[in-house]
Amino acid sequence: MNTPALSPEMSSARPDMTIVIRAVTGLDDATLGALVHGFYTKVRADPVLGPIFAARITDWGSHVERMLSFWSSVALMTGRYHGRPVPAHTSLPINAAHFDRWLQRFRQAAQEVCTPEGVAHAILRAERIARSLQIAVAEAQAAPDAVPSLLFDERIPRWPTRLPSMMQQN
Repeated sequence: MNTPALSPEMSSARPDMTIVIRAVTGLDDATLGALVHGFYTKVRADPVLGPIFAARITDWGSHVERMLSFWSSVALMTGRYHGRPVPAHTSLPINAAHFDRWLQRFRQAAQEVCTPEGVAHAILRAERIARSLQIAVAEAQAAPDAVPSLLFDERIPRWPTRLPSMMQQN
């Protein structure tokens, strides 16, 4: 397959992966820009989602730019986004129905601007993000003071409960 090189305006932490994804999906900065702008136009007009966003976002330009970096990282593997989306969402007054509605708006926006391969790629990532955020939000709402259960996953090695003797202070 003859894949195009990255353009000067398209930087990536993983350029080879980004080039292949772009070639296969047709996604690039311009398409993702149209997708993100179209999506937030739909969200802001949505009678359920719009008020939730409006109550928290005062600088839409900055938010959309951050989301462009996010979707560039998620869809094109560029590594541009360096935020923490889970803490930003756990305090929101949202539930599974809100995530379903969010996905509906995202699917609509993707279908309007992406190639069929780009739609499939972007929607798969959006569904994974929605599922992860929905779980995190539900856990945070159920036990707001609890330590996230992920930290106690048995597959993840735990810190020792006692410091090695050479590190203990007398």
